[in-house]
Amino acid sequence: MLAAIFKAPGELALEDVPAPTPGPGEVLFKVGANTVCGTDLRILRGEKSKGIDRGVILGHEIAGEVVELGEGVTQYKVGDRFAVIPSVMCGSCWFCTHGEEHFCDSVELFGYKINGGLAEYAILPAQAVRQRNGVVTLSDDLPFEHMALMEPLSCVLNGRENYQQKLGDTVVIMGAGPIGLLHASLARIGGAANVVVTDLSEARRQTALELGATHVVDPSQESLDEVVRGLTQGRGADVVVICIGRGELFVEALNVVRKGGRVNAFAGFPAGGSVEFDPNTIHYGEIDVTGTSNSRREHGEAAMRLLESGIIDAGKIVTHSFALEDAVEAIEFSATGQGVKVVVKP
Repeated sequence: MLAAIFKAPGELALEDVPAPTPGPGEVLFKVGANTVCGTDLRILRGEKSKGIDRGVILGHEIAGEVVELGEGVTQYKVGDRFAVIPSVMCGSCWFCTHGEEHFCDSVELFGYKINGGLAEYAILPAQAVRQRNGVVTLSDDLPFEHMALMEPLSCVLNGRENYQQKLGDTVVIMGAGPIGLLHASLARIGGAANVVVTDLSEARRQTALELGATHVVDPSQESLDEVVRGLTQGRGADVVVICIGRGELFVEALNVVRKGGRVNAFAGFPAGGSVEFDPNTIHYGEIDVTGTSNSRREHGEAAMRLLESGIIDAGKIVTHSFALEDAVEAIEFSATGQGVKVVVKP
């Protein structure tokens, strides 16, 4: 089978390798789609290599169909269509046994240590089978490329738990990439009075409006702070979600949010980076600052049900499709800002 293999920082090779066979407790599935994440680009460019095994097949936003069961598997059946929760938890550390398994001390990830979805076939390991990391769709017609959004959407649902949007809130989303658009869509569905999305791309701002944003801002042309205060009688936003990993946006978020508001650092920031701000902004303003990293299985289940419902227009988020033979091109294309979410389909 064809697979995209991480050889070294900055080196991704397309190779013909033997198709895997399922061992006891494992599941073999045919990959239907693998959407591209910014992490894939960082790996391809050599910007991220820690924890990633050389020789691993990349890809962690995966959907596929079960084609063969290993001995003893009862959790799935041939023909099941599922999306993969890419974090395989140990199930026994303190975090796993206290309802916070997304912080697992010994987590292993698809596309890092476990062969991922940029291949024709993949294995769901025995531990992942036991934990039901394959979230089965109940829909007969949900496309694989939409199912693959389960993973990023599940992380967004975790973020929403952290920043606790309320009915009538004014929510600011910094960044209209796939993650920002999912936050914007759910904010409006969740009863936000104002959903303000800021992004340099005119096309992505337009998509944000189509997915539920009430206002969009081009930060090169107008002041986000002025727009938000104009909508809130000068108070500021109730919630600000940072979906671009730039330190200056964290400082801006603290200035845009109201006293008693919530700021969520959803995006990952460059390792070792730092920002300067007056901590009294948080102290006197009683601002809640949270982060978001990963998600729990319950979020994956909820994300799949939302995708099945059609309440999120996944077709406006998954905009470009590439063949597996063009996986490198697909990852590079995702950095151009054209379209929104890129999918690789074997």
